[in-house]
Amino acid sequence: MLLAEVEHQDSTHYSEVTNADKLMCVAKKATLTNTVFARKRRKRIGVPPGTLATSEETGTSRSPVTLFEYNLETCNESMLSGEIDCTAIKDPAMNAWLNVDGIQDSQTLEHIGTEFIIHPLVLEDIQNPDHRPKVEDYESYLFLSMKMLTWNSESSTTSSEQISMILGKGYLLTFQERPGDAFELIRDRLRNGKGRVRRCGVDYLCYALIDTIVDNYYAVLEKLEGQFEELEEMVVYHDDVEALSTIHHLRSQSVMLRRSVWPLREMIHEILKGDQELIDESTEHFYRDVYDHVIEVADTVETFRDALNGLMDIHNSKQSRQLNSIMKVLTIISVIFIPPTFIVGVYGMNFHDMPELSLPWGYPAVWGIMVATVVGMIVYFRRKKWF
Repeated sequence: MLLAEVEHQDSTHYSEVTNADKLMCVAKKATLTNTVFARKRRKRIGVPPGTLATSEETGTSRSPVTLFEYNLETCNESMLSGEIDCTAIKDPAMNAWLNVDGIQDSQTLEHIGTEFIIHPLVLEDIQNPDHRPKVEDYESYLFLSMKMLTWNSESSTTSSEQISMILGKGYLLTFQERPGDAFELIRDRLRNGKGRVRRCGVDYLCYALIDTIVDNYYAVLEKLEGQFEELEEMVVYHDDVEALSTIHHLRSQSVMLRRSVWPLREMIHEILKGDQELIDESTEHFYRDVYDHVIEVADTVETFRDALNGLMDIHNSKQSRQLNSIMKVLTIISVIFIPPTFIVGVYGMNFHDMPELSLPWGYPAVWGIMVATVVGMIVYFRRKKWF
């Protein structure tokens, strides 16, 4: 209710408030969001480790499950429902890719965990999308977790989704937060037998999925760089009042990118430096290639953050210069009118013994002194190049 109230206030008065008010609304909304998230986490305090949230707690139904069974000669695709029979998946003559769209379906997670002997803490990590990308070696399988970023063209924002993978001998299990992903090209390569994915094992399929996620980082960076160019034009060559809010928006997007990319670099490095029996030696070259891509993305994100900080400094400098110019003009105007104000104040006292009041030329003389003083000060300021 608190979030809905803030969003309603934002949509009603957004056009009537200043940039400072907008930032205050964003901060207030973020604070309330964090409060709601904290409440959700507090509900499970004291629950034993490895305990999954029940379907009653999450309010979700059964998640769609897709299975690809393939080798060099054939590829079978099927949609599974109900209790999943994992006997055929463990066929040594076939490679298997089992994908689950939805991580809140505890029944499906528990069933898969029982069939593949997955540690309860791994299942808990799969259901919790808040932890950082990582890799864990459980001897018989590898658990990998990372963030997939997608660009929303309508809102010009980046959305994040956790992708969890379990790489075992002859099988790959993937768990996504929601349906819809960037893996359709890989599915087409499996169906049509194009590329290496059918000729290689599931370790290469795992690499292909990671590489697709990293390619999405490039796509997001390209969109952000396009906004950055518009922002640069806005800040350097124009005095756009929306510059500050745009800088804040891009900085929040870059923070999301950094939180996704840097741990992913550590994760792939951990895979490469360890003696992983589940990853063939010929496939390690591809993991090194994606590792180079991740480093490139990480460097680009850092450069992007530095450029945003530079634009922020330029924006603040321009604001300070404009404020100084305004204050200088106001100060000069005040200084120019101080002497005439003093003269008028003296002769406005109307004492009886002021001799100038009775002189016929007193009034024009006072005016002449005031005009001469103002002109003289203007000439002096102009020579000093103060305006």
